[in-house]
Amino acid sequence: MSNKISKILTPQEELELRKPFETKLGEIQQVVDKLREDGTFKVIEYTEEIEAVKRDKIYSKQEKEQRLTDLKAKLAQAKKVEENNKQAVADNVAKGEAYLKEHYNEYYDAVVASCKLEKQQARQAYDAKVAELNNEHKNNLAKLKDSAEIKEEKYIQKNRLFDAKMEYQKNLQNIKDRQHNAFDYRYHLIDLLKMGNFSFAENLAQRKENYVYTFNTRDFLLRNGLYIAIIIVFIGLCIITPIVKNGLQLLTLNNVLNILQQASPRMFLALGVAGLILLAGTDLSVGRMVGMGMTVATIIMHQGINTGSVFGHIFDFTGLPVIVRVFFALLMCVLLCTVFTTIAGFFTAKFKMHPFISTMANMLVIFGLVTYSTKGVSFGAIEPSIPKMIIPKVGGFPTIILWAIAAVVVVWFIWNKTTFGKNLYAVGGNSEAASVSGISVLKVTVGAFVLAGVLYGFGSWLECIRMVGSGSAAYGQGWEMDAIAACVVGGVSFTGGIGKISGVVVGVFIFTALTYSLTILGIDTNLQFVFSGIIILVAVTLDCLKYVRKK
Repeated sequence: MSNKISKILTPQEELELRKPFETKLGEIQQVVDKLREDGTFKVIEYTEEIEAVKRDKIYSKQEKEQRLTDLKAKLAQAKKVEENNKQAVADNVAKGEAYLKEHYNEYYDAVVASCKLEKQQARQAYDAKVAELNNEHKNNLAKLKDSAEIKEEKYIQKNRLFDAKMEYQKNLQNIKDRQHNAFDYRYHLIDLLKMGNFSFAENLAQRKENYVYTFNTRDFLLRNGLYIAIIIVFIGLCIITPIVKNGLQLLTLNNVLNILQQASPRMFLALGVAGLILLAGTDLSVGRMVGMGMTVATIIMHQGINTGSVFGHIFDFTGLPVIVRVFFALLMCVLLCTVFTTIAGFFTAKFKMHPFISTMANMLVIFGLVTYSTKGVSFGAIEPSIPKMIIPKVGGFPTIILWAIAAVVVVWFIWNKTTFGKNLYAVGGNSEAASVSGISVLKVTVGAFVLAGVLYGFGSWLECIRMVGSGSAAYGQGWEMDAIAACVVGGVSFTGGIGKISGVVVGVFIFTALTYSLTILGIDTNLQFVFSGIIILVAVTLDCLKYVRKK
């Protein structure tokens, strides 16, 4: 096979270039299939039969046991044959792969060269067609005097140019498909030999090719344009900060750890809100949940007798062991937050109330109750030993980050590996269709709110420990916006049914890092809200553009 081919190949010529592979690999494939006939193929057959018998209900218990015993005996024999032929199969597969490695690029390079020439030819044809149309249009306009006819001719010319461009793009796509198919053919042959057991390098090569093949600039910018812009902003901040702050570096290990530490409690809140946004909802009460949780946790874990009162009663938990107070505080935070989110979830699901209304009502009720009961005072600090007990720093590393990682893992598992998670996506995508398919929309909706309440409880408890107390009703104001914004920036769509945990994590880090960076730079807190608002607006705009394009 010559590697000097540098012309446009006809389909027949390309098939001729493939023939040696079909012949050589076909011979090897026959040998491999013969070796697998009584081994691997039978293992697959008997394994499937065993699973089918286990599911089948037409057999009696005795018949099923007998049938399974016979199949397991045959399976054991097939596995023995498979093991005996394993080396011979591996040797033949290696022979086939070696042949492909040695000769396949001769064919593939010829196709690539052909495609390159085809692109040039397609471009020349398109340019010639455009020139012809423009010349024809110019001549037509010279003959026309009536303004209506001139307008019509311009409209027709626009359509002609559009058709020419569509034809050109169609040709380019066909050329792209041809080159991709030539690449893919190699892995088709390998797939037959190895029965889909590709190596890591082979899988990586296919993913890279598929990414390049399906890459679309517009889609890429819609998905990642905001991230690119934010990265540019961070780079700018990293450059500006040392200049403005007399050499103070922004991107240091200590700053990164501080950002992760601050982001950890917020991660719980964002994960909770994300589940509600996945249902095409939201939660405006997150900040007030944090304030309530912080207040409750501070009262229970307070250093000494509380100086503030609740409905006129001063609590004293100093008689309890510290560790008991810590987990009692966690229990109360989770319990109270879950009670309120469940109420909002019930009204949302039962009465088709928009979450905006039900959670806004929660926000007002919580803030009113906590402020009235505590007179709006701060309850001071918690026992100083508690942070060292629950979120100690090990070698300078803040272990509060591990709590956030655990939350991410648990919620990821719930979303992706449980029936509830699948139902969550289904209800968020189309609640009516989900209901028709037998999914309880009420249970899923209330379940999402309950999960959010548990996460809010954990988040407020962790924040209390991180801040060593200082709980008050006003704490957490505006945090709902940060949580919602993190989800939106992370790709959790307000249209419902679209979102990933990884996106939520990225969103939380982006907003925490942005706030931290602007604070170090000395930007006024009020101006930071402006930055956050712009980011939210851009994120939602990009999300809407993606949705409109799908429609």
